[in-house]
Amino acid sequence: MLKDEQTVQDQFEVFRKMTPEKRLALAESLYWSAREFKASWLRKQHADWTEKEIAREVTRIFKHART
Repeated sequence: MLKDEQTVQDQFEVFRKMTPEKRLALAESLYWSAREFKASWLRKQHADWTEKEIAREVTRIFKHART
């Protein structure tokens, strides 16, 4: 097993030991962080947009996101 593959297995073990509530809180935190990163990127790309326009575009992007 490669060194980085072991890291992934170790991370899976940490996640398995978490309570469902903790995993949900972590997922929610990651989701909101991703939205804020996208909003920051949009602010940089569209300096003339209002916060309402930024929020609308972030919502549109996440609404149509695919995994």
